[in-house]
Amino acid sequence: MTHIYSPTVRRRRLSAALRRARDDAGLTAEAAAKLLGWPASKVTRIERNEWRRPTVSDVTDMLDVYGVTDEAVRKAMSTLARQARERGWWEGELRAELGGSLVEFETEASRIRTFEALLIPGLLQTADYARAVFRGGMVIDEGAIERRVHARLARQQILERGQPPNLWAIIDEAALSKHVGGPAVMRQQILHLITMAARPTIGIQVLPNAAGAHASMTGSFTILSYPTPDDSDLVYIETGTRGDLYLEGMDEIERYTLKYDHVRGSALSAEASAAYLADLAQQLK
Repeated sequence: MTHIYSPTVRRRRLSAALRRARDDAGLTAEAAAKLLGWPASKVTRIERNEWRRPTVSDVTDMLDVYGVTDEAVRKAMSTLARQARERGWWEGELRAELGGSLVEFETEASRIRTFEALLIPGLLQTADYARAVFRGGMVIDEGAIERRVHARLARQQILERGQPPNLWAIIDEAALSKHVGGPAVMRQQILHLITMAARPTIGIQVLPNAAGAHASMTGSFTILSYPTPDDSDLVYIETGTRGDLYLEGMDEIERYTLKYDHVRGSALSAEASAAYLADLAQQLK
């Protein structure tokens, strides 16, 4: 990876910081826009992170109007603006194959909690398993399949860096019982899960069919957390048809965190899950 930070996350952080600076100045968005000589919609778009290419001059002008004189703060915000304009490592040929913005938020996450109902989580998929998933999804052009597999494996490189995120994955037994790619491919996938679960920064739990109804019968989701309180948690939901959802509201974060905790409580322990996976690998011989 060229960068260890995400321009998308930096832009999100900058938007939140500018909104706080305006609030601290006791200004409404409309009043701030009037002082800046901007349409009010420009201020609200910036604060909602609806801008793509922040400029240092815009940020400087806002800080002047908000009375922010601390040079360290001004320098930090200008740096965020510059970083938010850079290209992420996923840009270029990988961009189209990765799809969505999940990789942009994964790059800087310090903790990733995911529940998968029907598939092995993308960060833990083997190349052959991913290849079979794409074929099953009617991606029949071999060149396109290989590009997508390459992109998926590139995503996984965050787990190989010096300070990888803590990843905790809960996988429904339904996902493990499907012979995606056939028994041999599935066995290698299960063995890969066992290997990854042995890492100190990765935990895997199996949600057994015997658990019955559980807190996330509506489907899979991922909660991403960040090392700085300036970056709030984010919930990612892949919809498949309506575009991916990213939830940032405090109530939504609390609801999905509680849901995740309940699902985790219904799952086998990490130790029992490891035993389950080892037994499953034996059955697939």
